[in-house]
Amino acid sequence: MSERRRRKSIFDIFDEFMREFEREFEEMFRTFSSDESGERFYRPYVYGFRITVGPDGKPKIEEFGNVRRIGSRPRIAEEIEPLVDVIEEEDTVKVVAEMPGVEKEKVKVKATEDTLTIQGTDTNRKYYKEVKLPAKVKPETAKAVYRNGVLEVVLEKSEKKGKGGIEVKVE
Repeated sequence: MSERRRRKSIFDIFDEFMREFEREFEEMFRTFSSDESGERFYRPYVYGFRITVGPDGKPKIEEFGNVRRIGSRPRIAEEIEPLVDVIEEEDTVKVVAEMPGVEKEKVKVKATEDTLTIQGTDTNRKYYKEVKLPAKVKPETAKAVYRNGVLEVVLEKSEKKGKGGIEVKVE
């Protein structure tokens, strides 16, 4: 009697991915606990990821936090990369960023026609992210609101091409 080969389901693929991710994370943790000299240190680090399925049906993995892989070794950066959602609507582009623990007065947003730079600095936290926008926008129309650690920026789409950027007032 021959055995039937079972096709891998999405759950099998996800399970394999999570096992590999766990192995990599354990290696990163060992790396973080000492520097090149072997001296042990402890720094706060933030690392997370989000898996979404794109319009083409392929999974997209987005990492956030202050852990960056440079070459074969991960490094802990001083600035945390916030989790960001970019939502393209018919006439606008909305960017939502999670930056808990920062006062509104210490949040800076700069818009150009194709990028949005988000910065937030407080005594215990530093956030920084440069977001590539999915469409050209009018930077002068940007409106930013920061409430309960969540920054929301709405920009009108544009067909015009401009130069430079403008500072966006955070309300």
